[in-house]
Amino acid sequence: MTTESAAHPAPTLRRDVQLATWQRAARIMPGGTNSNFRAWGEATIYVDRGRGGRVWDLDGNEYVDLRMGYGPVILGHADPRVDDHVNERMRAGVSFSLTSEDEIQVVELICELTGWVEMARMTVSGTEATMHAMRTARAYTGRDKIVKFEGQYHGVHDYALISVLPNDVTQLGDRDNPVRLAWGRGIPEAVASTVIPVPFNDTATLRRIFEREGEDIAGVIIEPILGNAQGIMPREGFHREVRELTREFGALLIFDEVKTGFRLARGGAAEFFGITPDLATYAKAMGNGYPAAAFGGTAEIMSVMPRNMSHGGTYAGNRVAAAAAVATLSILRDPAVLEGIAATGRAIQAGLEDIISRRGLPHVFTGHPTMFGIMFAEEIPADYRGWAATDAALYDAIAVGMQARGAMPEPDSREPWFVCAAHDGTDVARTLEAFEGALDAALETRADDR
Repeated sequence: MTTESAAHPAPTLRRDVQLATWQRAARIMPGGTNSNFRAWGEATIYVDRGRGGRVWDLDGNEYVDLRMGYGPVILGHADPRVDDHVNERMRAGVSFSLTSEDEIQVVELICELTGWVEMARMTVSGTEATMHAMRTARAYTGRDKIVKFEGQYHGVHDYALISVLPNDVTQLGDRDNPVRLAWGRGIPEAVASTVIPVPFNDTATLRRIFEREGEDIAGVIIEPILGNAQGIMPREGFHREVRELTREFGALLIFDEVKTGFRLARGGAAEFFGITPDLATYAKAMGNGYPAAAFGGTAEIMSVMPRNMSHGGTYAGNRVAAAAAVATLSILRDPAVLEGIAATGRAIQAGLEDIISRRGLPHVFTGHPTMFGIMFAEEIPADYRGWAATDAALYDAIAVGMQARGAMPEPDSREPWFVCAAHDGTDVARTLEAFEGALDAALETRADDR
């Protein structure tokens, strides 16, 4: 897919090395990658290195990175404060299946920064964190079912892959009685039957489901903002209403803070929205790109372990991840760090606002300045179904065109832009220049097609 016009030609990216790499990788790796989300056919990007807010591919093309590994790299690529600490600690050994002081420090920092988590355990990925949080809710309540919200992504375990990212939202069923839509093959029906999807921002439907199945519902898991629909925010009072419903029916509230944790605020979305859940999951920003994750909650709930619930992992709390989390969370203690990231995000938004408004296009911004989206629509959608009514095709064409111009958002209108502490004024200017060129090219191509 290209976005070009006579007046706004897209620069030609060097692709020879990457095309040969894709052909080599596709023979031995499905899609030529280790994740479906990275498999873009012949356009698949193979990275060479990153530094600060930029990345370079194998052909030497340079980009302002607006993906930041889907959010983990909050300080910037190859941050020496984190890398030096990891290198120092790992030389004493990496994996023991014994507990190190590094791990204890991580949990102490999680408790300190959140202000409400009393106990936590580390895992290796956000997927593991949400899987164990759901299990903890079931173990604590003695119930089997988990409510989740449509369009929300909680990892790739079977219990998470229900009603996630369909392109055709009619597959989600009636709004007041959604269907359990498995994302791809391989999800047992017996697993899917324990997950109940609900539209985001819709407590009326949530209440009906609780009134119908409340005795079986162990918990509600929620991304505090709809991360995989460019960060749609909750309406005023939504989280408070969900919190009240879970208490009314004896279920637990799980905040999936894999994306929002230590990004929206030092205490994550719980602090930002002023809501205290029962359990929460963390990953991404807590390790600045290293595979560090955790789940935690109140002491009473977490104490269902170790005797009455299974949790383990050979690499859980390994020294590399733990050292990275200690260094990263220690840096994020300073409120100025997140304030600076938000300021950069607002500067990008202001520039985008000017560019889009001068062309008279209806648009809205979603999410938080550190993690935001741009939707071409008259008003902000309330949920994933509303995302489908936006001009996603225009956004996707712009994103592809931006890559050719040296800035790299995800070429999918559902993924937010992520800002890091290393992004500077030069990165902002280059991003805006790339966006403007790509927007004009996309609009001209659209006009020509008509």
